[in-house]
Order: sequence, then structure tokens, then C-alpha cells
Amino acid sequence: MRRPQRRRPKPPNINKGDTAFMYTATVLVILMTIPGLALFYGGLVRSKNMLSVLMQVFVVFSLISVLWAIYGYSLTFTGGNAFYGGFSKLLLSGVNGEAAAATFSKDTYIPELSFVAFQCTFAAITCGLIVGAYAERMKFSAVLLFMIIWFTFSYIPMAHMVWYWDGPDAIKDEKTLEAVTAAAGWLWAKGALDFAGGTVVHINAGVAGLVAAYMLGKRIGFGKEAMAPHSLTLTMVGAALLWVGWFGFNAGSNLEANGVAAFAFANTLFATAAAVLAWTFAEWMLKGKPSMLGAASGAVAGLVAITPACGFVGIGGALVIGVAAGLLCLWGVSGLKKMLGADDALDVFGVHGIGGIVGALLTGVFASPSLGGAGICNYITNKCGDAADFMGIGAQVWVQFQGVLTAIILSGVVSFVALKVVDMIVGLRVSEEEEREGLDTTYHGESAYKL
Repeated sequence: MRRPQRRRPKPPNINKGDTAFMYTATVLVILMTIPGLALFYGGLVRSKNMLSVLMQVFVVFSLISVLWAIYGYSLTFTGGNAFYGGFSKLLLSGVNGEAAAATFSKDTYIPELSFVAFQCTFAAITCGLIVGAYAERMKFSAVLLFMIIWFTFSYIPMAHMVWYWDGPDAIKDEKTLEAVTAAAGWLWAKGALDFAGGTVVHINAGVAGLVAAYMLGKRIGFGKEAMAPHSLTLTMVGAALLWVGWFGFNAGSNLEANGVAAFAFANTLFATAAAVLAWTFAEWMLKGKPSMLGAASGAVAGLVAITPACGFVGIGGALVIGVAAGLLCLWGVSGLKKMLGADDALDVFGVHGIGGIVGALLTGVFASPSLGGAGICNYITNKCGDAADFMGIGAQVWVQFQGVLTAIILSGVVSFVALKVVDMIVGLRVSEEEEREGLDTTYHGESAYKL
């Protein structure tokens, strides 16, 4: 007697093109971190601290990658509450070769492992960005311990609040939309727009860097001794790698190789170029000479600012955001830095904090369909960009402001507490003798350059 066959559920529609696109995007984000960010920061410090910065970025990337696999992914991208996910995917339990992750189109999926890896690179580079604020004076053990605490209590909840939801296939009508919204992250439910990490990555890291700069104090000789970058050549190479890798960061955040990814890609190109020009010409007018450091910093400022907006705004909006970022971040690393009085060594807050705030707020303006933006997607009608679905510029900017404020408060409080805890356990700052000799030899027993 034949047994009746069980009906298997229809497997998710894994798109091979989207999957290949995500592998490429993930590799590009790794490129922008190691070696991109490492070389950008390394060139900016004095030669006696070059290897210490490379080491911190390299090892922090590795540390966060391991933590992401153990508990980071589960607490960020599973259901729990509005601020944290759950423990159902600890050690990536159940995330195998057949597991699928939703994209932003109905009935379109990518392998969940590719999504895990892509999001891992975001967590890792966010923590790496903070390194620049306390460069040349923080103990290596303190760096690692601080990163573990900050990643767990600042990055994870911020990413969950902004990016977690059940996916488009869960939305069929008003009732299911209400259920998805109720189960989503706190800021996603409010309608906050952050395409690739203006709040999650840049404001989050920028504020942490500023708090760390205050709590560690100024470098010995700051304001009295020359602390010029030891290799602007390496800084330029790092900035170029960041720009190249950022196409994976922004376009990849669409999770699909389609027209929205093309917008994110093009906006990343044009906004960054506009920011380079804005910073360069403003510096030229103010100081009499345009600098390579200024051009490289302008590029990073433009990349930061367009990150939350890249998939939501039109080309015109991207150009405006780029110019605004170039000008305001130049002020952030000069006038504002003097006002704040902190030794943010590599201007993490001035570029990433200010650039992230500018981009997040202007996303609320230029996402409007009336200004050439993409608006939002209505998953009940399966239409995107309808002006009737956009909440309005004023209302959207208010929601964006709430996201900015949330990132500032969360990262500020967590960073302060984490640094206090680390100081009690291992101490934060190297000794005066170690700082004067340089961290390359005193902490790593190596020198970047042989005389």
C-alpha cells in the first residue's frame, strides 16, 4: 500500500542575481574596513602609532564578527520587543544553506547566510570607526573590552530599532500591516528612514567617539606639539578604498540588484563628489590653499551623509546633501571642534556624527516625491513612490529627528557607562611614557617603518 506523499511548502524564491550582488556588496564593505578605514586612519596618526591603529581596526573587525555570529545577529534580526531581538538564533542556530532572508520585494529572497555576513560587516565597521577618536592613547585591552560592551548595548538595539521588521510578504492588508508594525523595531514602526546606517552606524559611532575623547582626555602635547598626519598618501589611498567600498555599503543595503540599488549607487557617487568640491573650495577660500586632507575628508563626509538617504532621494537631493555635508563637516572639524574642546584625534564626531545628522534630517526632506524622492512603499497596494503615502516633509523630518536624538542619547549613555566600567577593570589610558614612545613598540613590539 502506497503512503500518501506529504506536500512540501513552496520554497522561498531565492534570486541568484540578487544573491551574487550581495556577495559582491559584502566583499566591498570588508574592503572599505580592512584595508580602507585602517589605512585612512593609519595615515592620519604619527608614525609611532601607525601599527596600533591598523591593529585596532583589524582586531576590532575580527572581534565583532565573532560576536555577531554568537549573539549579535540573533539579538538584532529576530523578533523580541521594540528594542532588542531574541535568542532564537544564537550561534546562528537554524541558519543553514536552505534558510532564506526577505528582501524589500514580495516573494523575493536571498540566502539568510548572505544577509548575516552583509550585516556583520556593518556592525564591524561601526565599531572600527570609533577607533579614530581615541587614537594614540587608549590601552589595547581597554579598546577590546569597550567594544564588546558598546556593541552589545548600543549598536545592537539601535540596529534593531531601525531595521527590524517581518518583511513585505507578511503584509497583505491593514490588519497584517498593524501586526508587522507592532512587532517591528521602535523607530521602524514610527516610519524612520535610514537606508544604510546614518543613525545606526555614523551618529552612533560619532557620539561614542566624542564621549571617549572627553573621558580619555587630550593627548600629551595636544595644541603645543606638532601632531600632523605622518602619511597623507596612505590617507588618500584609504579614502579611495572607502569610496569604492561604500558602493557595496549603500547599494547592497537594497538587498536586490534593481533600480533602487542603481539609485543608491548613483547617489553615492554624485553626493560624494559634490561634498569633495564643497569642502575643497570652502577650505580654499578660508585658508588660502586646498588640501589633500580636506578633499579626502570631504569625500568621507559626503559618503556619510548620503548613507541614510541614498535609496530614498533623487539625484538633485543627493547633490544638495553632498554640498551640505561638505560645508557642515568642515565646520564640524574646525569651529565646532574648538567649541567642544575635545581631542577627537581623527574627527570621528566632526565627520561621522555631523555628517550622519545632516544626512538623516535631509533624508526627511528629499525623500518627498514632490522633490524627486522615492517616497515609501505601500505593501498593501504594492506600489512605491505614491505621494499620497508619504507622510509629508515636516512630519518625516520630525520622525527623522527622533531617530537622530535616539542615537545620540543611547550611544552617549552607553559609551559613558562602558568607559567607566572599562576604566575600573583594566584602565583606559596608556602611561605617559608609553604614549611618548608610541603605541607601536610599547603595546605591539613592532614598528611600522625601519630607519
